[in-house]
Amino acid sequence: MPQPNTNSEETRAGEAKPPAVSVVMPAYNVAPYIAETLDSVFSQTFTDYEVIVVNDGSPDSAELERALEPYRGRIRYIEQENGGASAARNTALRAARGEFVAFLDADDVWEPDYLSRQMEFLRAGDYDLVYSNALIFGESPLAGKTYMETSPSDGEVTFKSLMRFECSVITSGVLARKLPILEAGLFNEQILSIGEDFELWLRLVRRGARVAYQRQVLLRYRCHPGSLSSTDPVSKLARQLILFEKIAETHDLSAEERAEIDYVFERLRAGKEFEMGKAQFVEGNFAEAHRRLKTANGFQRSWKVRAILLLMRLSPRLLRRLYLWRLGKLAGHGGKPGALGV
Repeated sequence: MPQPNTNSEETRAGEAKPPAVSVVMPAYNVAPYIAETLDSVFSQTFTDYEVIVVNDGSPDSAELERALEPYRGRIRYIEQENGGASAARNTALRAARGEFVAFLDADDVWEPDYLSRQMEFLRAGDYDLVYSNALIFGESPLAGKTYMETSPSDGEVTFKSLMRFECSVITSGVLARKLPILEAGLFNEQILSIGEDFELWLRLVRRGARVAYQRQVLLRYRCHPGSLSSTDPVSKLARQLILFEKIAETHDLSAEERAEIDYVFERLRAGKEFEMGKAQFVEGNFAEAHRRLKTANGFQRSWKVRAILLLMRLSPRLLRRLYLWRLGKLAGHGGKPGALGV
């Protein structure tokens, strides 16, 4: 069971007027980063908030609590056994006193006007949930790009646009009304250890929540070794397939929604075949690479891939040398290789 910090500061806070916003911050293996994150919260121009840090059974608890020591009079600190990000966020949501909740991972950083601009945007549009753009930083070839450059948001946020990744929500950029999240049943702690945030946004939209985004960069999104964002494309696609299989199993989907999820299954399977085909090509397994790329292109129907398949038939070794040369050149410039350079 979660064990709340019962110091006098928290007791007095419980008797005071509730804050407008509760900042929800799960903490697991983030001791080196959390001070910078908290500093960004306490530098906000909007000041009517509380901060709830949930130690989710972190193995670095001693280091974490040392890092938190200067902030203990300004945060609500809760410890619990490890249950994953969903469980930690749900613990904070149940303890939250604000009408609004703002999610912030303990290694990301808000700009000083994050809360003020998000609150203004949400209230102006009478939205239930809003998210903003972010600048990617840290140990990633994408560092320096914005989140919406790599994971675009275009058009209205709907079931279809979420499913097709046409609108990609970054959790540390989410400000929302608390009540719709409580009514939707909070984060699903059973569905998966990853993708639980996506599943909640999908559930909210299906229940009629009004979701919107602004393209302004209001936070910095950290990538570092060991984070899910740093894993290889095949693993990422495999995780997404598992997530959508769980959604299909656990949601009472309409015929139109089920058709949409079937389309996404095809798209993800094609993407996985494509990435595995690239890996086989790099290894010099040309026949297997050709088979997988051809299978993927049955869905993707790209003329560029058709041209690559033809070149693989005619001169696979030359094409491989050119591709490896391009990979090396991109790596030297900190770039991210595309699909066989296309």
